[in-house]
Amino acid sequence: MYEVLKKLFDLVVSKCNRMTRRAMKLPNGLLIVDSTTITVGKTRLPWAVYHGERSGIKLHVSYTPKTDMPLQVVETIGRLHDGPVGEQLVDSRFVMVEDRAYFKITRIDQFVSEHQEFVIRMKENIEIVCPHALKRLEQLESPVTRDITCQLGTSQSRSEKRHRVVFFKDDDGHEMRVVTNLMNVAPEVIADMYKARWKIETFFRWIKQNLNVPVLFGTTENAVFNQLFAALITYVLLGFILKHQKDKYLKPYRLSRSNGNWSETIYPLIGNLK
Repeated sequence: MYEVLKKLFDLVVSKCNRMTRRAMKLPNGLLIVDSTTITVGKTRLPWAVYHGERSGIKLHVSYTPKTDMPLQVVETIGRLHDGPVGEQLVDSRFVMVEDRAYFKITRIDQFVSEHQEFVIRMKENIEIVCPHALKRLEQLESPVTRDITCQLGTSQSRSEKRHRVVFFKDDDGHEMRVVTNLMNVAPEVIADMYKARWKIETFFRWIKQNLNVPVLFGTTENAVFNQLFAALITYVLLGFILKHQKDKYLKPYRLSRSNGNWSETIYPLIGNLK
């Protein structure tokens, strides 16, 4: 059964993450939670019918951007919603960074009660009640447009606690609203925490490109998830080797400028290490 390979993946991840964090002297930081769906024709995976004529499996991932490694992976069929599965990925050692699929008023109230730090994008239709503007130092070219505390939701379903909401513009000029319980952090830093989500998208792109779904080794649940966790183990090991052995591949040399300026060190990239 694929559970053996999944346990091996968990072991590899725990060892590599621990060694990388120790080597880089990293404190506990952000933990990005998101999911990605891998789809194929319905006839290929009849046990995982997703939508219409497509079947699909879903990876629910917690990912640490400072180590560029997944921390946990939960595998499901594509139809399973993100919210309930995401509860398995909560980790009090980190600041949880999540998209709006994981937003729920009772959930963020619970996070505050349990002292779980979080930065979560709000759903667009959430009502803001009794807003109070927070004082902040204005920064030049700041993407932040508003920083408030408020209650959230309608009279039928309203948060018991007041929450901090930061409004900011993304790189395309769209307004984003994130709710957080980090009160002693600048709103610009809150915005940057949420923007760090792009790293997990890079991870998902790598998995989809290298998992090579069109040539699955098998179409049973066991065969598909075996192939999946083999690809994940490969990703973690390659990332670990690159971080810890890069000095062997990136050999510095000096270039002296003819105009009398200081020489500079150049690190040529040997081979395709990205």
